[in-house]
Amino acid sequence: MRIAITGSTGLIGTELVRSLRADGHDVVRLVRRAPAAADEVRWDPKAQRVDTAGLAGCEAVVHLAGAGVGDHRWTAAYKQEIRDSRVLGTRALASALASMDAPPRVFVSGSAIGYYGDTGDRRTDETSPAGTGFLPEVCVAWENAAKPAEEAGIRTVFARTGLVVARSGGAWGRLFPVFRLGLGGRLGDGSQYWSFISLQDHIRALRHLVDSEDLTGPVNLTAPEPVTNREVTAVMGRVLHRPTLCTVPAPVLRVALGEFAGDVLGSQRVIPRRLLDSGFAYDHPRIAEAVRAA
Repeated sequence: MRIAITGSTGLIGTELVRSLRADGHDVVRLVRRAPAAADEVRWDPKAQRVDTAGLAGCEAVVHLAGAGVGDHRWTAAYKQEIRDSRVLGTRALASALASMDAPPRVFVSGSAIGYYGDTGDRRTDETSPAGTGFLPEVCVAWENAAKPAEEAGIRTVFARTGLVVARSGGAWGRLFPVFRLGLGGRLGDGSQYWSFISLQDHIRALRHLVDSEDLTGPVNLTAPEPVTNREVTAVMGRVLHRPTLCTVPAPVLRVALGEFAGDVLGSQRVIPRRLLDSGFAYDHPRIAEAVRAA
């Protein structure tokens, strides 16, 4: 299969490219600069331009590009960057695909479980409504930006991603060094639910979305059973053989992270109902397995 990918140099994109190529697929990488290799195609999300000629023959497009939510303090300017990098990029790509004489058969567009906001200890699946706040508003606009592809009859799937357990990159990429030093511990009171997924399962799930002809709309990419931050802390200590006596009080997090602290301390007990119903089988369904794999 010929598959195009945005965000190919990120944590998930890099691993997805490797996985697809290992199985013999032809991968096209969308880049924002002048192409420097035969597998690269130019796009400019802010200018709403995509070189559709370079996408000819692609059966699938996986859209992963977007500014990191936790990479910088949430100033007004960076919040705009978080939103624009997702909404403008998705709109540009969806419109370009819709304009093609022979568009791809499937468009897997990134999204996030941030769509649901703080769900407390309530089990939440794809039938739940959007929450309130900055991240839910971004996710709603992000998914709505894909409408041109949907209206053109392209099977469109929204990969609502949870916290990816990986050795480097993302939330866990920051946790591992702290825990290895013996400085890891609960964030706040530790009662908030974290909906995680191992990097390996996330890559397999994305490929499952590409291959599953009956899947459209939102699909939660999380492990079957979310765990609390307290449970995550205990597992990290056991797997890394380190103490977990430190805690980061909520007021300290708010000073250090600003507005983003509300999402770190928030609880999301998200269930991957549609992924499970579609027959997807996890390699690392439990948090200890996911941490050991990372």
